[in-house]
Amino acid sequence: MTAPADTPASPPRRPRSLAQGLVEALSERIRSGGLRPGEKLPTESGIMREFGVSRTVVREALSRLQASGLVETHHGVGTYVLEPSGGADFRVDPADIATVRDVLVLLELRICLESEAAGLAAARRSGEHLRAMRQALDDFKTALDAGGDTITPDFRFHLLVAQATENRYFADLMSHLGSAIIPRTRINSARFAQEDRGVYLARVNLEHEDIYGAIQRQDAEAARAAMRTHLSNSRERLRRLA
Repeated sequence: MTAPADTPASPPRRPRSLAQGLVEALSERIRSGGLRPGEKLPTESGIMREFGVSRTVVREALSRLQASGLVETHHGVGTYVLEPSGGADFRVDPADIATVRDVLVLLELRICLESEAAGLAAARRSGEHLRAMRQALDDFKTALDAGGDTITPDFRFHLLVAQATENRYFADLMSHLGSAIIPRTRINSARFAQEDRGVYLARVNLEHEDIYGAIQRQDAEAARAAMRTHLSNSRERLRRLA
């Protein structure tokens, strides 16, 4: 039986954060052709005025769009819309990662995927790969010391490890997953670990350094082990709360 024509439609799902709402708005503008490949996005100030959000929200949203492969940012120049990848639009919707259990499921996937990626990266990395990883880790430490955004360099480091495998499917999958895979984008990981934020992130930084060191030495087994330890530590901290 057909529903009456005036039956109200189900209300759209509300975004879980201002940043996610902005991601959805800009993503729709890109997919509908309002912003075309190669076109420059409005400035951060312009987006702030249009959507009534803070600069922090804008930067988080742009970081998520970049991780999803919709845009790329050229520092000092601007952010541009990318050509569609041509593949299926598979990605993890941050709005669907709402609970500790959701984060645990993603961590299980990451342990399998990224441990092997780290081993391959150790065997295949180039000097350019190492320089880019080193920069990501330095940016993480700078942001940590300044109390700034550590999520962007964190995800960038993991993506660079995937790229260093020289197997585009690892990098493609990580790009599609996006920065939402970093647990603290969804939950307060430091609180769950019952640690000061700085102490918690300093530990994350040391774990990253262990991964980098093994890749630099081209020790594939050590790289796999360091990545597995890094991700398993996050999983075990959260598992106690699930």
